[in-house]
Amino acid sequence: MDNYRKRIVDKLLERKLKSSGAVLIQGPKWCGKTTTALQLAKSSISLNDPSQQDIASQFMEIDPRRILKGETPRLIDEWQLEPRIWDAVRAECDDRGELGQFILTGSAVPVETDKIKHSGVGRFSIVTMHSMSLYESGDSTGQVSLKSLFDGNLNIDGESKIDIKELAFLACRGGWPLAVNSDREIALEQAENYYDMLVNFDICRVDNIRRNPEYVKRLLRSLARHQGSQTSYEAISQDIGQNEDAPLNKQTVNSYMNALKKIFVEEDLPAWSPNLRSKTAIRTSPTLYFSDPSLATVSLDIGPEELNNDPNTFGFIFETLCMRDLRVYSQRLKGSVYHYRDKTDLECDAVIHLRNGKYGLIEIKIGGESAVEAAAENLKKLESRLDTDKMSTPSFLMVLTGIGQFAYRRKDGVLVVPIGTLKD
Repeated sequence: MDNYRKRIVDKLLERKLKSSGAVLIQGPKWCGKTTTALQLAKSSISLNDPSQQDIASQFMEIDPRRILKGETPRLIDEWQLEPRIWDAVRAECDDRGELGQFILTGSAVPVETDKIKHSGVGRFSIVTMHSMSLYESGDSTGQVSLKSLFDGNLNIDGESKIDIKELAFLACRGGWPLAVNSDREIALEQAENYYDMLVNFDICRVDNIRRNPEYVKRLLRSLARHQGSQTSYEAISQDIGQNEDAPLNKQTVNSYMNALKKIFVEEDLPAWSPNLRSKTAIRTSPTLYFSDPSLATVSLDIGPEELNNDPNTFGFIFETLCMRDLRVYSQRLKGSVYHYRDKTDLECDAVIHLRNGKYGLIEIKIGGESAVEAAAENLKKLESRLDTDKMSTPSFLMVLTGIGQFAYRRKDGVLVVPIGTLKD
């Protein structure tokens, strides 16, 4: 495609195809999975197309390998609609004994998982795709590279072109490829369209359970209010009871939350457990985040102007935006993102931990000199508690900001990095 915007996951997909027989690309709808897969696929079948789905179902009964015939890599789009394909692909990978044979894309966990007889270990690898980061959408200059920081290059330099009004727009627009390529007013409507389909259809299709759209809206509003928190489902149920027309019991919240996770709308951030110098209880509850910040703004029914006039709300939605970008950037580095909090309420918003043991500590602040100063002190306090006899020292300490113009290294070594300068 001539107008294809390159994605950070492109190189990762190429690498995975060289190391496994089949690659599963999973992630929320509209994030670009199929378009990305088509850049490498030599043939394809889409189970989201009713005519092809019917043919696939018939072939599954007669001869499953008919679906898999085609030039490789062969793309099977929305594979979860016919979950038996998983085992057919696994068996075909065994028979062929070659790498890079298939790409499967899926925007939901299959309903009928009992039809899958084998985990696919040794044949499949998995790539989780997100909506576009600011670097992928062309909104970040990319002058500060996470990879370079982990390589020890801490003398950073960069300048962001994002001001407070533009940051509010980017949070409300989100990273949906169709929105990124649309006019600004239409781009905001794309997030609204996503929300409408989620509330009325997608959350029901994931497991064929009919869910009340009004209940879904109430839950999404509560989740939007609790972005970046370790709030329990029981507390969410109580919050809905206090702020909405009718409460939802804990069991209903649990059911709806599981459905949101299966369609990659809600993505928990796991807790980080480092080695500490003293015995300090570490909180292990995951942190709640939407997979894209626009899901929070549209759930709260606010646009860029309203967001800009509400600093408190803007702060936690900015945090959601940063988590999306950090997840995208760290994935190509073979890293994962975590959250730290202990019994003394010492927190670190994001910890990027690589497979080779390197890690970086990040505090997220939308802006302001006093906020940056407090965040830097917080990072140094956490660093002092780490037992560096049992683990390495952090590769960097970073305050990730929203509206700061320049990226620089402070005298104490802490990096101040505007989100509009960051890349993988």
